[in-house]
Parts: sequence; C-alpha cells; structure tokens
Amino acid sequence: MTTRRAADNSKALDAFIAAKAEIDTMLERLKALSDDHFETHPDEIHWGHVGTLKHYACLLRQMTDSAFKEGEHAA
Repeated sequence: MTTRRAADNSKALDAFIAAKAEIDTMLERLKALSDDHFETHPDEIHWGHVGTLKHYACLLRQMTDSAFKEGEHAA
C-alpha cells in the first residue's frame, strides 16, 4: 500500500510542478505584454483597448479572488 501511495504522490507532484510551470510561463508572457503596454501606442488608444484590458482584469480578478479567497470566494 505504501509503495502505491508513494507512486501516486510522485505522479501528483509531477503534475503539480507541470501545472505550476505552465502558470509561470503564462504569467511571464502577460507581464512582458503589460510591460510593452499591450502592444499599443498612447496615440492609438481607443475604447476598444480599454474594454479588452477590463476583460483581462476581470478574468485575472476571478483567479486572484479564488486563489486568495476574496470577492465571491471569501469565507
């Protein structure tokens, strides 16, 4: 039984590390895009850009609320 549990834990750990690496890669890409002002120039900003960023913020807020038990996920 112990060997099986260790193997399951090892597989879970491998899957956890892979998922974390995927998240880290996405965060790095988002940070780089943000640092580049989402590939926009100040003279070209229009309300469509605002809507897009608000949508991104909404999606990220859902994630952070869940991760930090805030908003609708608050206890």
